[in-house]
Formats: sequence, C-alpha cells, structure tokens
Amino acid sequence: MSYRTGFVVLPDGPDTSLPDDVYPFEDPQLIPHPSGRPWVVGSWDPDEIRQAAAGPVRVVVIGFCPVTTDRLAELCRRIRTLSDVDVLARTLPGSFHLLASVSGVVRIQGSLSGLRQVFHTPFGDLTIAADRPDVLAAMTGADIDEQVLAARVVCGGKLPPPLADRSVWRGVETVAHDHCLLLEPQRVREMRWWTAPEPELPLTEGALHVRSALVAAMDGRRTDEGRLSSDLSGGMDSTSLCFLAARHTPSLLTFRWAEADSGNDDAYFAAEAARSLPEARHLVVGQHELPPIFTDPHVTADTERPYLYTRTQARMRYTARVLGGHGARWHIAGHGADELFIRFPGYLHRLVRRHPLVGIRHLRGHRALERWRLADTIAQLVRGGGTAQWWLRQADQLTRPSPHPRAPSLSWGLSPLRAPIWVTPEAVDAARGALRQTAEHAQPFAEDRGQHQFLAALRTTAPAYRQVSRLFSEEGVQLHQPYLDDRVVEAALAVRLHERATPWGYKPLLGASMRGLVPDVVLDRTTKGDFSADLRAGRQRNLAAMVDLFSDSVLADMGMISAQALQSQLLAPHPNSSTDIAVEQLIGCETWARAARRLPSTLGRQ
Repeated sequence: MSYRTGFVVLPDGPDTSLPDDVYPFEDPQLIPHPSGRPWVVGSWDPDEIRQAAAGPVRVVVIGFCPVTTDRLAELCRRIRTLSDVDVLARTLPGSFHLLASVSGVVRIQGSLSGLRQVFHTPFGDLTIAADRPDVLAAMTGADIDEQVLAARVVCGGKLPPPLADRSVWRGVETVAHDHCLLLEPQRVREMRWWTAPEPELPLTEGALHVRSALVAAMDGRRTDEGRLSSDLSGGMDSTSLCFLAARHTPSLLTFRWAEADSGNDDAYFAAEAARSLPEARHLVVGQHELPPIFTDPHVTADTERPYLYTRTQARMRYTARVLGGHGARWHIAGHGADELFIRFPGYLHRLVRRHPLVGIRHLRGHRALERWRLADTIAQLVRGGGTAQWWLRQADQLTRPSPHPRAPSLSWGLSPLRAPIWVTPEAVDAARGALRQTAEHAQPFAEDRGQHQFLAALRTTAPAYRQVSRLFSEEGVQLHQPYLDDRVVEAALAVRLHERATPWGYKPLLGASMRGLVPDVVLDRTTKGDFSADLRAGRQRNLAAMVDLFSDSVLADMGMISAQALQSQLLAPHPNSSTDIAVEQLIGCETWARAARRLPSTLGRQ
C-alpha cells in the first residue's frame, strides 16, 4: 500500500537515513536538514508547503498557512532556541504542521484543534515521527492495539481525548494537541507549548476578535485560479463563511443537499441567503441524486483510525465528485463551528460558586430550555473531583443504564460513556482497563469545566474532519475548514463562558461577530434543520447491506461484539437516532479493522 499524502520526519544524526523503499508514499519528495541529511520525506501538495532557513535554523510549514516565503524567512531569523519557535507558532495564521530544526534538534507540532496531529514510534534505534499513524504502522509493521480498539467499540464517538487520541496502532504514540515533539537521534520527548486562553473578554470585544480572525482566515483563502466553492446549508456556520468568501470571490459556487423532510426549514434560510449573493452560482443536489444515508457501509474511509461519520461517507464522496465536476478546486465547509460556539453547560459548575446570582439565573435558563430534571442538576452541581475521577467513574459505570435523557452534563465530560448491548464482556473489560489507564495521567485541558468541554469537543471531532478532507482530496478537491484555524480557535476561547454559552441565544458569539456581514435573517434564526427523515430513509434502504457487513464480522472474530445481538438491534424498531449513531461508529470500527488486518500482507510484512 502506498499513500498519496503524508510525511515522515527524521532526526538529524550520523545514522538517521533510511532506505528509500521503507517510505510508503507515491512519488516521495525530500526536504533535507541543514546538515544535508534527510529530514522530511513524503507526498504533499506544493501549494501547501513553505520553507525558510537562517544559518543553522530551518523551518518548514505544511498545510494551510497564508504567509509569504519572505515573511517566513523574516520570522525564522528571530529563532535562536527551540523555545523561540513558540512565538512563530503563535504568529502564523491557518492550520498546519510546523517543523523546525534548531542546532540539530527537531521540533514538530500540529494544530490546536487536532485537525493536524503528530505521531511517533521507534524504528530500529531511531524514533521517527509522522502526520498520520498508519504511515508509521506501514513502515514498522505495527499491529492493531486491541485495547484501544475495544475502547472505541464500547464507547463509540462519545469517547473523548486523551483516550480518543490514542492510536489504534500498537507502539504508535500521539502527541497532545498543546504539546510539541522534540526529536533527537538518541532521545525523544514532548513539551507543552500552549495553554488555552483565560475566557475573560466580554462578548462585544471578543466578537471583534473572532470577526477579525475569520475575515483573515477567509481572506487568506482567496484565489484567482480555479473555482472556489462553499457550503450554504442555511445555518449560521456555513452561511457566514459563504458571505466572507464572496467578498473576494463574487462568482462563488455554493452547494447544499436538499432535505428529505419538507418540514426542515434549511431551504428557506438558504434561499434567503442566496438572494443576497446574486453573483454566486447556487447548486442544490436533490434527494433523488444523493446516495442515501448508510450507502456502501463496507467501504473504509482510510486506515488511520475508525471513521466517525460513516453514514454520510458516500454522500461526502459524491459531493466532492460533483464539486470537482463543476470546476471547484477549493471547498469551504463550516466544520468546527458547533464545537466552538454551541452551548456546553459545564461552565455552570464554577459560575454558581464564583458568581451565584448570575449562575442561578443561567441555571434557570438552561433548565427551562433543556428541561433538566432538578435532582440530576443538583447532583451534577455538587459533584466535585477532577478529570481522573471522571475517567474512573466512567469505567465503573460503563455497563449501567444510561442516565435520563434530560440529565445535564456539568462534569468534565460531554456525556457519560455507556456500553451498547452488542459488545462482549471481554470488550468491556478491555475498555475499562483503557479508561482506568487514562485516569492515571488525565489532566484538564483548562481549569474551568466549560472551557474543558469546548476543547474536548473540538479535539474529539477535528481528527474525523481530517479524514473528511481526505475524502475530498481523492476527488481532486481541497477541503478548507476555517473554524479550525489556530487563530480562530484562540479568539473564540478567549470570550467569557457565560456569554458564549448563554441559554438565551443560539451561538451568540458567532452571531455577534458576523453582524453586518451576514443577513440578519440568518443570524437571528432560532430553529435548526432536522435530518431524521434522511436517516430513516437511508437506514431502510441500506439495512440489508449493514446486516450483511456484520454477518462475517472481524470485530466478532476478535471477540469484541456479538453479531447476533447486533443483528437483533439492527432489525428492531428504532424509537430515536441513538442506535443509528452507535451503529454508525461501530461500522467505522468494523471497516477499519478489516482494512488493518489486510495491511500486513499488502506490505509484505513478516
């Protein structure tokens, strides 16, 4: 197997060169160390790489970073030590991998959101790093880490970081989002370089910063070559990006899926937005053209990790093909906006203690809006403990009944972890072990539970959005997700939590930041489109294919699921979407495990 994109990073030393045939890339390229030895080997888009050097210092940026080579060289000349790279990382816009070689030591880091990550593993006497774990697995012959896979099978998409970040390839380690990797010939270590900003800015001031960051993010994506396209769902997230993109690209191509349910009012708001973009071309793909939900469940997204969004995978591939057929080369999507701007309630735990009057008022608002039960709310508010206690509690309660659907989550997690009925006791035991191991080293991403929840949500989904990007790139379309840019993330996180997550407005920070740029009818929208009709129709259409997928299940062969119990659940009536979502994530684990088992023979490993 060879990979079309990805790269490997080597330390700088006398015996750090590797044979050319160990790199699993199509047409690999090389960037040398200042010493002339191989440093970065891989395949990448030439438009997504910047390099600069100053004496013994060399810097490489891979990804989206709209800076000129001259500007990067100017910044590079200011670097004397590895710590000086912190300033560079905080200065550069975009979402990218940053590599620096300083006096023979290599520093590598990804993006704050987790859209771009760093992995490392031993290779003989060396430690090598890469931007994707399956590349390292292919080079070293790594096997499946069955404990990590079991945790994903049992906990599904609710599994948060840092456990969600653990590689499913044994021996391949993941660098935390706020850490960098320091690579030397004889040792490797991780160093924390970033902490989340304190959420201190009032909404009005913070909105100006978010506006500035989003405008800069979209201005950096302007292009005179090819065609730029953007999602226009009718929701605030994608519509805001459409209007920012149209400032420099009036001939923008907008795209949306038509809805199966006539009661879904996305169409109305998308049409209202389109009227304010008269020069843009608006493309709407009808239901009869779209692959139904859960189409081709047997297809693997890629071998990096189990894919979270398998139910829409065929639609994403189809979307990329349609956009490419209309000449689009760059596509803008609103992924990440929910994770940055939606109301996560964990902030109430600290707010009611530090500002009781404000906290009680917010608590009443959330209870009225979400219909939280009083007893559950009080129990969550009085519960203390840190992140370690949260992980241990999840391990202990993994097989207990799920909490009441109107119980709030005011703890460190976004939702409790519960095992579905089709997993085996052996899988539960393995998952419990992984949860308890996580508790031994778990640290909060921020002191406030609310800020921690925002970061946990972001870092849970961003790696899956990276896989979505690859689905698009396979069709020749480069997917851009500006909400996941580092400077946008920092701007959003700096705003007061009780103003960002207020119960009296929907995404108030994003709305305030886009006021005057996006039509008020979109910013003032109080509804959210419902796609349950698409889900029901897709399940009915593709139920036989899903049952067939698990009739010869690799996960069952590994002792992680009961195929019979799963089939009973698939064929039973579904009162809500919870089973579909759990099955969706199980499909990702099943297809990944099948591909991972084939990988050794494909590479000729012993």
